[in-house]
Amino acid sequence: MAFSFVCQTNALEEGGMGFFHVGRKSVLLVWPTGGELKAYRGRCPHADVPLDEAAFNGKTVTCPHHQWGFDAGSGKCVTHLVRNVLHPYALRVENDEIQVDVGPVKPARALAEPAT
Repeated sequence: MAFSFVCQTNALEEGGMGFFHVGRKSVLLVWPTGGELKAYRGRCPHADVPLDEAAFNGKTVTCPHHQWGFDAGSGKCVTHLVRNVLHPYALRVENDEIQVDVGPVKPARALAEPAT
């Protein structure tokens, strides 16, 4: 496994959520109330849209596109009788860093130069 730095541990509190990038991949970190910190791919498994504007109530991540809800602890869809689940990433905490294994990491794309 190849773990990559996502953020410092103080970037997230219990009951909170954060959206981050590791190279070109997006990472959704959620810390369910009364549960353990989890890392998921930062895209909705139903609509394949980014979850950067998702809502989180401490238990359920709600996609802003179609309002599908996913259990923060298991990643399973809780609003529809479907098999869609948030894609989990392996996570570890070392020292003050949250790290995830997102697979091979490609560098983030450079911003396009403005036309002159």
